[in-house]
Amino acid sequence: MKPLSAIIKKLLCATLKIGILLFSFFNGYSQTNISGIVNTYHQVVEIIPAKACLRITNIGALNLNSRVMVVQMKGATITTTNNSSYGDITAINEAGNYEMGTVCYIKNDSVFLFHELLNTYNTASGKVQLVQFAEYLSATVIDTVKAAPWDSAAGTGGVIALFTDLDLTLNAPVYADSSGYRGGAFVQSNGTCSNAVPATSYLYTATNTSPQSGSYKGEGVSNIAASQTGGRGANGNGGGGGNNHNNSGGGGANLSAGGIGGGNSSTSGCSTTLRGIGGKALNSNVGQKIFIGGGGGAGHNNNGLATQGGGKGGGLIFIWANNITGNNNFISANGGIGGVSISDGAGGGGAGGTIIIHSANFTGSFTASVAGGAGGNSNDGSNIGRCYGGGGGGSGGVIYFTGSTPAITTDIAGGIAGVELARDPGCAAEQPAGAGTSGVVIPNYTFTRSSITANYCQVLLPIKLISFSATLINKKAALHWQVQNPELVKHYIIERSVNGFQWHSWKLIAGQPGLTDYTATDETLIAEKIFYRLKIVQFNNEINYSPVRLVTYKSKAFFVYPNPAKENITLVASAGSSPVAMMINAEGKTVLRQKINPGINNIAIGHLPAGIYLLRLNGETEKIIIR
Repeated sequence: MKPLSAIIKKLLCATLKIGILLFSFFNGYSQTNISGIVNTYHQVVEIIPAKACLRITNIGALNLNSRVMVVQMKGATITTTNNSSYGDITAINEAGNYEMGTVCYIKNDSVFLFHELLNTYNTASGKVQLVQFAEYLSATVIDTVKAAPWDSAAGTGGVIALFTDLDLTLNAPVYADSSGYRGGAFVQSNGTCSNAVPATSYLYTATNTSPQSGSYKGEGVSNIAASQTGGRGANGNGGGGGNNHNNSGGGGANLSAGGIGGGNSSTSGCSTTLRGIGGKALNSNVGQKIFIGGGGGAGHNNNGLATQGGGKGGGLIFIWANNITGNNNFISANGGIGGVSISDGAGGGGAGGTIIIHSANFTGSFTASVAGGAGGNSNDGSNIGRCYGGGGGGSGGVIYFTGSTPAITTDIAGGIAGVELARDPGCAAEQPAGAGTSGVVIPNYTFTRSSITANYCQVLLPIKLISFSATLINKKAALHWQVQNPELVKHYIIERSVNGFQWHSWKLIAGQPGLTDYTATDETLIAEKIFYRLKIVQFNNEINYSPVRLVTYKSKAFFVYPNPAKENITLVASAGSSPVAMMINAEGKTVLRQKINPGINNIAIGHLPAGIYLLRLNGETEKIIIR
């Protein structure tokens, strides 16, 4: 019988080829440190559904094969009658429609998607944007990842969209607080007011300050005329502004209602209670629509001792990762706090936004938060007979999990009502603000993405390519493609990827005049999923790409990267794997044992001497080189 050391040496030789291939394939894949604004935002100016085509701005920042989110930010219809029904949503229309897609082709200002669009969008008035995902193999948030604030004029921003094929590690927050709809702006009115002819309307022109009869409403899903930007009526899910004199703004809303603003309870001067109404709750159509948080309404001000308006709403966050390591950090889209006041009306709080988390695994804890912003406090300054309530609280937002609700902390609380401080006891009965309504947590959510292939995408690909396929046959990937006019092609480069967006050249095949049929075989399937595409290089140096093809291979018990390694390796184990992995040195001695869970496992190897080792799990062996 051969000694164990001889068997190990034979195994090392047998696995040398796959070790080299593992190193070459995973070389360049690493944990990416991320912070700041990681997404790009593109205004959609036209959509051609028959071609799955979107004409966008800033197209130079968009990448081929990237994941994108299409979302309509506005466009609902509200009641504009001058009574308490002002702001009721009569038709949500296309507002809140969204879906995920993948870029197939880019030409001039047009982007074409691989799949047909599922929803309809109104680019004329709906503020439709395309958000490009930030995509990584694995990513570590080393400083706060932020959303670009919502810009109503440009129709972009307010969204964070992250994808990691493996791990997302939170060493800092993912933060879209106050990134949603803007709060009602602070404007200082003159001091004119009247108890005899009070400003009782629900809509006013907010820019008119002589006096400002109604302060700015918070922004919501509806587009309103300049003549309706002020006043106590809610702007859909945006809080109403406080009316003259010194009434406070209402809180913004998402899928639940914002709180009413505090009122004027004075016994001297102007004393009519005409407070901002809280934002109206939106209808998600069973989760098919998603929204950023509504802004809080501004309080009516004439003294200008504090110069803040309503709080902004929370933004929108979409996290798509195989595993999220929380480290007790935050993923948050909270509403902003309403502005405080001194002897004036206070601002309403912004509503919490929306978070969607698509992940199968959670390591450690973190907090997902879409809390509503608190209403601003109102300090009466102990002025005799002059009393003004605080701002209304913003509603909580919504958190979606595509699986069951994980064992993490969620915060969907409505914002507390602003408090009236230093109140004169001689005033009339207090007109307190209302708190925002709590938000919701929704598990087992299915986000919107199309699986219907867009035929026009195929038309855009080079006419030289008739077909391209990748098929698993006898544990090998069999690639086959047919071309037209092969004399135009200099060579074909087969590229492959483990995640569908980071590509590496694998094989170059020279073009041959007259040969229209090509094949290639990949015998080294080193991941459960391998994506393939053709890079077609013509003699005139024009480059075109084929559609992406996926081969799924699930017979391996585990995969390891990086290799060679120094301090740590990542072991990706299939379901049903043995609970213990063993590391064996060249003398046949077991030098490391570690419990393994299905999915991603980190193994520290920095304490082991440099050399060649075997890693065993489920009867399979992989050579590991430690430097």
